[in-house]
Amino acid sequence: MENKEAKELLIKYKVGICTDEELAMLESWYLNFEDEATNLIPEDVIGAKAKVWMELPVHSRMGKAVRLWPRIAIAASVAICMAVGLIYYQSAKDQTVNDLSGLATIVPGGNKAMLTLADGSKIDLSNVSKGTFANQSGITITKAADGQLIYTVVESKGEEKMQFNTIETPRGGYYQILLPDGSKVWLNAASSLRYPANLTAMNERRVELKGEAYFEVKKANHKPFIVATDKQEVEVLGTHFNVKSYADDNSTKTTLLEGSVQVIPKSSGISGVILKPGLQAELKSNGLKVLTVEVEDEIDWKNGDFVFKEERLESIMRKIARWYDVQVIYRDDVPKNVTLEGLVSRAKSISEVLSLIESTGKVHFTIEGRRIVVTK
Repeated sequence: MENKEAKELLIKYKVGICTDEELAMLESWYLNFEDEATNLIPEDVIGAKAKVWMELPVHSRMGKAVRLWPRIAIAASVAICMAVGLIYYQSAKDQTVNDLSGLATIVPGGNKAMLTLADGSKIDLSNVSKGTFANQSGITITKAADGQLIYTVVESKGEEKMQFNTIETPRGGYYQILLPDGSKVWLNAASSLRYPANLTAMNERRVELKGEAYFEVKKANHKPFIVATDKQEVEVLGTHFNVKSYADDNSTKTTLLEGSVQVIPKSSGISGVILKPGLQAELKSNGLKVLTVEVEDEIDWKNGDFVFKEERLESIMRKIARWYDVQVIYRDDVPKNVTLEGLVSRAKSISEVLSLIESTGKVHFTIEGRRIVVTK
């Protein structure tokens, strides 16, 4: 689609008179658009494209459009700024580029974690070559070519004293673990998982989580798998689910994708609940509620994306801070409760992500070292 045609559709989109076919063309234009610094296009089109990213319905990894609100409501809420400027290109006059230029050294997160063995020794997994690098009580620990940490039972020693290992990801880190019982765990940034190295020898498979992790638990009859956080326990036999329990969040969220889980709050005044697929238990200090959610949105981080669905700015910036290992500072009484929607890859540079958010006109960002300052 030519730039002129795209501009015309953007104007129609702004006033809410796009047909379904035109809206599909506009979405396709955004998804297939390639920014090339050697072939600059009009500022209004680039600025509007950034705006559309925050306003169009979120797309799933399978390419199916997920309507987060009715199309009429979208059109009514959109106020496309046709002069946002050349966000991604060289321009000494562009305030956004100037303010975010210091972000060049801040890269997206990756496979980074520290493993603490039962004897207290610490291993920086970033410095470990692929292959077997440790052995504990008949359990070998191997780093796969893709960075995954794999526990393998080579000799069963039955019931014996538990030997705990802990894997901890820093801010800007992420790791995948294959436990000795065959269960898989994806650990998000700024998180830790403590677990028995000889997990298969236990009558119950209990692990302790801080932060966020996605679990694919292998079924083992009569051996429940329990994920304990500071506020609750999740008990399963075999299922797929996500637990988010960061200390700086005001709630603990358990989201079920497959199977069945029981959420058991540690507070004596709050009753537990059994979840079915598609449901989320949100535990706060004043109680527990069950919500119906888009489960793929809840594990966006595992799939390599940020998905924002009517999400508060404060929550969005916490995710960005963890993934890019930055500190966020708010000034000028910025309304933290403003909500945004959209999807962007976590592989994108932080300047791209912040520029897209900034293009909505609701907030402005500047960089001070590794601090992101948010202003009106």
